[in-house]
Amino acid sequence: MRSHYCGQVTEQELGNTVSVAGWVHKRRDLGGLIFVDMRDRTGLLQVVFDPDFEAMFNEANKLRQEFCVQISGEVRARPEGQINERMATGKVELLAKEITILNRSAALPIDYNQQVSEEQRLRYRYLDLRRPDMNEKIQFRARVASAVRRYMDSHGFLDIETPMLTRATPEGARDYLVPSRTHKGKFFALPQSPQLFKQLLMMSGFDRYYQIVKCFRDEDLRADRQPEFTQIDIETTFMSADQVRELTEGLVRSLFQELMDVDLGNFPVMAYSEAMRRFGSDKPDLRNPLELVDVADLMKDIEFKVFSGPANDEKGRVAVIKVPGGAALSRKQIDEYTNFVGIYGAKGLAWMKVNDRAAGMDGVQSPVLKFLPEVVVSALLERVDAADGDILLFGADKANVVSEALGALRLKLGQDFDLVADGWKPLWVVDFPMFEDTDEGYFALHHPFTAPIGVNAQELQANPGAALSNAYDMVLNGVEVGGGSVRIHDNQMQQVVFNILGIEEDEAQEKFGFLLDALKYGAPPHAGLAFGLDRLVMLMVGASSIRDVIAFPKTTTAQCPLTDAPGYANPAALAELNIQVKE
Repeated sequence: MRSHYCGQVTEQELGNTVSVAGWVHKRRDLGGLIFVDMRDRTGLLQVVFDPDFEAMFNEANKLRQEFCVQISGEVRARPEGQINERMATGKVELLAKEITILNRSAALPIDYNQQVSEEQRLRYRYLDLRRPDMNEKIQFRARVASAVRRYMDSHGFLDIETPMLTRATPEGARDYLVPSRTHKGKFFALPQSPQLFKQLLMMSGFDRYYQIVKCFRDEDLRADRQPEFTQIDIETTFMSADQVRELTEGLVRSLFQELMDVDLGNFPVMAYSEAMRRFGSDKPDLRNPLELVDVADLMKDIEFKVFSGPANDEKGRVAVIKVPGGAALSRKQIDEYTNFVGIYGAKGLAWMKVNDRAAGMDGVQSPVLKFLPEVVVSALLERVDAADGDILLFGADKANVVSEALGALRLKLGQDFDLVADGWKPLWVVDFPMFEDTDEGYFALHHPFTAPIGVNAQELQANPGAALSNAYDMVLNGVEVGGGSVRIHDNQMQQVVFNILGIEEDEAQEKFGFLLDALKYGAPPHAGLAFGLDRLVMLMVGASSIRDVIAFPKTTTAQCPLTDAPGYANPAALAELNIQVKE
């Protein structure tokens, strides 16, 4: 039906007769001539209809946006002054000789040239995907997946599928449950990740596994979350954490080099404790120069309890962000930032403007200045290296509240003051705490199959709060694009971790008995990592949401406007499954 794609018709085809098929992107009637921009997934091609060919010219008069057509004609050079250097086909045009209207289009419910709601875009996704920018994003995603496979294959990895219908796994979100017709009252769970199966593959002797796999999590959604998402899942045997990081860093570097001609260089490595101390986040955006500076030691002996209280609490924190040029902020703007940190649990936002540092106490302005001795103010300004025109913004509370609130504020300030640099800033974050200590007990910061660093089972049991996990996250421009760990391969260590997490032996056997049994039979040391393919592609194409790089995504309420899913089940099907819907 066609000899060429639209985007392939270049100067090399001058004088040749070609046939193209696609959609009418734009039609322009200039009186004597009709110009049509033809579009397919490779790009645009200008087609010219000459009135000397009367029957075909009349057909061209019928064309409207999104008509599906086939056109044959002669490739000729565009006249001087009409060349479009921005198009691959911009130096040529197709003089039409034959046209077939394959299908007409009704009036479009969404307009390419206007902003429409995301709901409308998803409702008519098949039209939205025709837009060149969306088309390019989906094609780019395909190239990423292809490059991943080539890289993994070249490093000796096997692409092995794992089950979609399985048991629940402890990944921290609700499972999507699938009822079993043949086993009344029982349910499969869609996998939140292939975690247990990829570990079993290591125990089965497949020492290098990978998979580009769908995962499912029933959780609250946002711009970088979907109920179904795609992972680049990787697991290895007899490789250390350093070796896994080297391998997967090489993968990401090769993707950027091959597909974007960007050299990311070697990735720096930062401990979790340093990331939280300096940036208030375990996924810091290093393009933003603002940092958190701890000042609790300066505040321990002052009378101002808002600062001295957290300063003397072992679980408290007092930190400050210095914003260059921030002294120009109005009181209303400061109040807006105070409301912002309140979202993250902060009770307030103390501030200090540096108007004239050389003037000492007379050169600073703050509602809390009367509570601070001159020696403290002097030491504070010295520590943050304050300059005239700066503002200092304080957080004082439990350490997690201060870190989360000031970490979020740091990102907002970076955007508001236009401080975020262009380019790419990758980072490895390592040495995470093994457990999170809460009022309800210990929780695994990653998952319960992550191995600790440098302790045996007895030492871990004796002091779980001090243990670090052998885990690692890859961060790119403030987004976690991948994470993994060295796994527990010793049955005794796994039992201790379950015990710390409050998972009783019977419960562990019920949920993970097959894994615990496999650990008894010569399980090798193994480690792995999973990338979020959607997030990675989102960053690479400069999109603001993973929905822009998924062909048929869900809304933030986990619905599909295109198919109107989820829908109600047939009562007969529910009866067959012994399920009754409760109103």
